[in-house]
Amino acid sequence: MKAKTSDVLEGLRDFWREFSRVKSGLVGLAILIVFLVLAFIGPAIVPFPGAITHWRDITFWQDNSLGAPPEWVNALPWVRQKSAVTALLSPSATQDSQAEGGVTIRTFSFRYGYSYDVPPRDIVLRLFGTGQVPVVISLTRPDGLVAELYSGQLEVSEGNPQRISISNDATEAAIEFVRSHDEQLASSMSADLVKAPSLLFSRLDSSILDSPHALKGAYTLTIKAMLLNDAVVLPPTMVVSGKVSGLMGTDLSKRDVFTGIVVGIRWALIIGILTSIITVLVGVVLGVAAAYFGGALDWLLNRLYEFVYLLPVLPFLIVISAIFKPTIWTLIVIICLFFWTGPYKPVYSMALQIREETYVEASRALGGSRLWIIFHHIVPILLPYSFAVMALSIPAVIVYEASVSLLGLGDATIVTWGQLLHDALGQGAVINRLWWWVVPPGLMIALMGMSFAFLGTALDKILHPKLKTR
Repeated sequence: MKAKTSDVLEGLRDFWREFSRVKSGLVGLAILIVFLVLAFIGPAIVPFPGAITHWRDITFWQDNSLGAPPEWVNALPWVRQKSAVTALLSPSATQDSQAEGGVTIRTFSFRYGYSYDVPPRDIVLRLFGTGQVPVVISLTRPDGLVAELYSGQLEVSEGNPQRISISNDATEAAIEFVRSHDEQLASSMSADLVKAPSLLFSRLDSSILDSPHALKGAYTLTIKAMLLNDAVVLPPTMVVSGKVSGLMGTDLSKRDVFTGIVVGIRWALIIGILTSIITVLVGVVLGVAAAYFGGALDWLLNRLYEFVYLLPVLPFLIVISAIFKPTIWTLIVIICLFFWTGPYKPVYSMALQIREETYVEASRALGGSRLWIIFHHIVPILLPYSFAVMALSIPAVIVYEASVSLLGLGDATIVTWGQLLHDALGQGAVINRLWWWVVPPGLMIALMGMSFAFLGTALDKILHPKLKTR
């Protein structure tokens, strides 16, 4: 047993020494490792971990930015006007005080450091708790001025937070804030033409309407909640909806593109690896069976191979998907029905040679059964070749799934890179120049395919010469 283990380890070391000499194989392996790590830690690093089940839920993304570029565009040298970045903030301080009649007033304070030239699109407050809660919201600016933004009674319930949008609910209050300091300046303002954030984060001068100057510094947003009867107020959250958002921006449904890319890695690996394993196993088994048994089985399998091989795969996938609307698992089965032809013919040719080897003849003469000879003498020799074919077939599988999804015929219940491209195409991402919505999924498909193509080529260089010497 120890001898067998040492032989296996020595074989693996020899394989790694040969594999490490193929630079393209190392590049493919490095890319694949990165994908595997991202697939494993994906739920922990994405900013929206519930996106897997809420990807098409509009309410889940309603507080996000609409069609915002990535955050890092602010660092580009030709971008002179730096835009506010989307951020999720928690209260920096919480304080309770007693009012008349023993009523508790709970104060939540949010500190927001504003150092940009373009103000955020919106500031959204989410209040959690239960009961009737009178609320007063104010904003203290770096210049010491205080803007009263909202005053009203909210009814909050468990699992149904109240949502207050500064852009929608406080525009009139922002204009009144300007009027209290410069009535002439506010006289030309209309709630239909101005946005509250542009007023609140700008200097109060004559340029505020045409080309406002940003008032940078520390802002403090305060929420005062009066706890009446048995009302309960939990710590709220503050969402700054900026003009730039996340590592890869957002789409026109306010969804985070980076989250979609990371979630799509799992499905790309599942679809590619699972389909290639099934197709290679089926192709190897059928190829060996046709070569070894011969006769009618040989003729039947070769005619079936010729028929399936000549069928156009993509048109069939499109027609079947359009008619039956298959799930991703059904789509995998359909792809397998076509892709088994890839390894079949080479395996068939090599098995014809191997069955004439002297050790196969000796095993047959000693009374070895057909299945014994196939699985102990022929299949083990073909397995190395199978791994190379498996790696080389994965890119094609991923591209076929992406093509079907791009046409809107994929499984809409999951998040794949093809689905991202389909949504981008359907919502005019190219026309609207939302490049951050189109480039990442296309680049991921290319990188995933390239990694397995490099691995397959390296395995073929290493393993195929050994097969030819037999």
